[in-house]
Amino acid sequence: MLTIRPAVPADIPLILAYIGELAEYEKAPEAAVAKAEDLRVHLFGERPLAFVEMAEWEGRPAGFAFWFFNFSTWEGKPGLYLEDLWVRPEFRGFGIGKSLLRHLARLAVAKGCTRYQWQVLDWNTPAIDFYEAQGAGVMREWLTCRVEGEALKALAAGAP
Repeated sequence: MLTIRPAVPADIPLILAYIGELAEYEKAPEAAVAKAEDLRVHLFGERPLAFVEMAEWEGRPAGFAFWFFNFSTWEGKPGLYLEDLWVRPEFRGFGIGKSLLRHLARLAVAKGCTRYQWQVLDWNTPAIDFYEAQGAGVMREWLTCRVEGEALKALAAGAP
């Protein structure tokens, strides 16, 4: 039996474990540098910036969905952005990923969101196939732009 529930502060170690497992799967374990205090502040602080849904299969930790609200200026309404979806390999095939996607879709509809979006690595064919089977359109014409690290600091300081 599957249970999906909002994360609580006691889940922080498990959330960090899921983040590490996902980073390992995505071949970038060194990039997962989140700390417990970061999650405590940004998930459970006075003004949460993100949210996590925890999936448990027969009472055992099975996966999570890490998400936040974004906004469409063209539509003038909020959207829901799925940052990470992870189901541990031993729990795949039970419909947990599909249930997490549907759970967030219901939340998006309830909150008046006009969009529900996420990204997927171009080499992750199983995930792409899964998402398309759930009705997601892969927007191959859009490219992600990112400024981070020293480049972010330089941009903030007004440097080219």
